[in-house]
Amino acid sequence: MIISILTYKLPNRWTLEQAVAMFKTTAPLYLGKPGLVRKHYCMTEAGDVKGIYLWQSKAHAEACFTPEWKAMVTAKYGAAPEIVYGVVPVTVDNLQEAIEVA
Repeated sequence: MIISILTYKLPNRWTLEQAVAMFKTTAPLYLGKPGLVRKHYCMTEAGDVKGIYLWQSKAHAEACFTPEWKAMVTAKYGAAPEIVYGVVPVTVDNLQEAIEVA
């Protein structure tokens, strides 16, 4: 598994209500996305916005994050995303009461 963390440094800080409204406009785009296990939308205490994705592979993530996709999210959020990838060797899932090892 691969995790990608996208950070958007917004030109103007959002309220929680603004964030929820914006995130609800893009969330349906990720339902059924090939290779995507889960996506979390976050707003940090510092006011940055983050997308945290769990992918089956880096190839799946890169297939999603196309130049067209980057242009769309940059226009929507007013900031281009910074993307960081990481390998997920172990996952603790308390909902399933399981530990998954890659």
